[in-house]
Amino acid sequence: MSIKVENISKYYGSQAALKGVSFEVKKGEVVGFLGPNGAGKSTMMKIITSYVPADEGSVSVSGFDVNEKPIDVRKRVGYLPESNPLYPEMYIREYLSFVGGMYGLKNKKQRIEEMIKAVGLTPESHKKIGELSKGYKQRVGLAQAMLHDPEVLILDEPTSGLDPNQLEDIRSLIRKIGKEKSVLLSTHIMQEVEAICDRVIIIKKGEIVADDSMSHLKEEAISDVVFFHVNGKLNTELIRAISGVTKVKSVGSGQYLVSAEKGSGLTGELSKLAGREGLDIEELRKEERRLEDVFKSLTK
Repeated sequence: MSIKVENISKYYGSQAALKGVSFEVKKGEVVGFLGPNGAGKSTMMKIITSYVPADEGSVSVSGFDVNEKPIDVRKRVGYLPESNPLYPEMYIREYLSFVGGMYGLKNKKQRIEEMIKAVGLTPESHKKIGELSKGYKQRVGLAQAMLHDPEVLILDEPTSGLDPNQLEDIRSLIRKIGKEKSVLLSTHIMQEVEAICDRVIIIKKGEIVADDSMSHLKEEAISDVVFFHVNGKLNTELIRAISGVTKVKSVGSGQYLVSAEKGSGLTGELSKLAGREGLDIEELRKEERRLEDVFKSLTK
């Protein structure tokens, strides 16, 4: 395993930031690490990268224990923290050369040019970091995280500040990297996770509440959502009266989004209701479950 986390707990005074957290990330896997603010995501990432010690449990990266072999761990990890600390007075190449020197890169100059091209920094590469927009500063952070060709990438909000075009470029880059390395990615943008990740771990109040593939996580959602369109107005109270229905939302003339407990046979019951009311069904279909819906149901 590239990343192996076993029963990690971390306390800040009497406050438990993490409570017995365990998971693994294999080579060639991109894993989304999600949770509300204060759930413990950044703390877990800092422990994996050996910046913060755990109070209980163990973590290994590429077989090296983060407490016993922190230097070996850092050689094999590329880390982009949420704060993305950079030196604004340094030029981009100057900064990347400084980082490459710390890693003792032999092919430093060539690798810097490869990274500048890979993250799309070429148009701005002559500038000082302090002159860059937030999106381009984020690209510099990604470049430094990948500069030494690490086996493991830990990315905390990697697409923060990027515009839609930049987002697609970075998504493609992370997907490409994820075929060869282990990537643990934290973000609040659910579309990013759906576009990039193979698997999702959701953490709430320091504990894991879900760890599954993207497709299976959606299938296991606790409710069904159905789009219901009839050729006339329907009293929403009649829909709410159906057994298992939890929510009804009118989204247009004769159009409704209906949520119900999973396995309640909602589509059949809606068909019967339309027949009783003498209305023709224009459209009746299950809505694809979004990761955002699953996240909300697990973390509220």
